[in-house]
Amino acid sequence: MRIAVAADSAGVALKDELRELLRTDTRITEVSDLGVPDAADDRAYPLLGIAAAEEVAAGRADRAVLVCGTGIGMCISANKVAGVRATVAHDSYSAERSIKSNDCQVLTMGARVIGPELAKRIVAEWIGHAFDPASASAAKVARISEYERT
Repeated sequence: MRIAVAADSAGVALKDELRELLRTDTRITEVSDLGVPDAADDRAYPLLGIAAAEEVAAGRADRAVLVCGTGIGMCISANKVAGVRATVAHDSYSAERSIKSNDCQVLTMGARVIGPELAKRIVAEWIGHAFDPASASAAKVARISEYERT
């Protein structure tokens, strides 16, 4: 699995921790960091979230993990990219359902909302979930994709 990560200045420290976790995960073959290198870089989250979501939409990344202050701005930005479904999740159940019920490829988190240890646990769990295209949710996800194409 190829993962893109990105964060703005508010989320860079948490993004860096998550990036290192992902780099040591044997399920991950590649981690690309599209975020700011440090808190002095003031690039706005929409630019970074859209760039990571575009990597997913283009098939250059399978999933993305994005961090800003709350996770909300990154989520909104990523969801503007056609073919991408992003979610904010700060608990295991929501992260699980984002994949199993909605086939989300992008997980966003807020560095001002969640601690690093819980964030790492949720990301590790999220990576392990897979969408079942034969599930009852598949028709619902297909409706979203159909609407998006119109």
